[in-house]
Amino acid sequence: MKSGFRWAAVVAAGVLWAVPAQAQTADEVIEKHLAALGGRAALAKLETRVATGSVTISTQGINLSGPLEISLKAPNKSRSLIKLDLSQFGATEMVIDQRCDGKTAYAANSMQGDREITGSQLQSMLNSTFPTPLLDYKSAGAKVELAGKDKVGDRTAYVLLYTPKGGSAIKEFIDAETYLILRTVLKVDMAEAGGELEQTSDTSDYRDVGGFKVPFSISTANAAQTVKITLTNVEHNKPIDDATFSRPAVK
Repeated sequence: MKSGFRWAAVVAAGVLWAVPAQAQTADEVIEKHLAALGGRAALAKLETRVATGSVTISTQGINLSGPLEISLKAPNKSRSLIKLDLSQFGATEMVIDQRCDGKTAYAANSMQGDREITGSQLQSMLNSTFPTPLLDYKSAGAKVELAGKDKVGDRTAYVLLYTPKGGSAIKEFIDAETYLILRTVLKVDMAEAGGELEQTSDTSDYRDVGGFKVPFSISTANAAQTVKITLTNVEHNKPIDDATFSRPAVK
C-alpha cells in the first residue's frame, strides 16, 4: 500500500512538472507584453513615432480612402492627418487634422470646420500615453486587473481590464503566446453618432521596427463606422516640434 502511495506521489509530481508555467497576475502579463514589444528599458527611451500609410473609412455604405500620417510624442501628444479622396462625389479631397498637445485637443475638417475635442473623447486621448499606457500605469494612478482568458478568432488571449484615473475602462486582449495586443475594446463618445458607442480595435501584422514590435494593420469598428489603417512606414525617435501638436494660430 505504501509503495502505491509513493507511486501516486511520483506520478503527481511528474504531472505538475510537465505543466508549463502560466502567467497568473496582471503584472506578469504586462511584463511579458512589454518584453514582447521591445523591453521595458528600451520602451522608456522611446520618445516619438511617425507612421505613414493609408486609411479607409466606411460609413452608411460609403467608403472613403486616402493617405494617413500619425505622429506621436511622449507622454501623450498626438496628431493624425488624413486626406480622403472625394472624386466619386465630384470634389477633390477632405482633410481631417486631429491634434492633442497633451492638455487640449481639436479637430479641423476642411468640409465641416473646426471643433474643440472635450469630455470623454479628450480624456481618452490624454490617457493614450506613448509608447504604451501599461509601461508606467501605477504612477499614472491607473489600475489593471486580469479578467481571465478569452478567444480572439482562433487565438487565446489574456484579458486585462485597464481602468485609468479618469475616463472609461479599456479591455486589452493580449495573445497568450506572443504577448502582443490582439484587440482593444473601449467606449468612445461620438456626438455625431448620438452619444457613447462601444468600439473594437483589432491589431495585426506586427513588424520589427528598430527593435520594437509595431502593428501595421489596425481595424477599428463601432456602430457608426469602420476604419481600416494599413501602415507602410514607421520611424522612431525622429525629432518632432511640439508645434506639430498645437492648434495653429488663427491668421
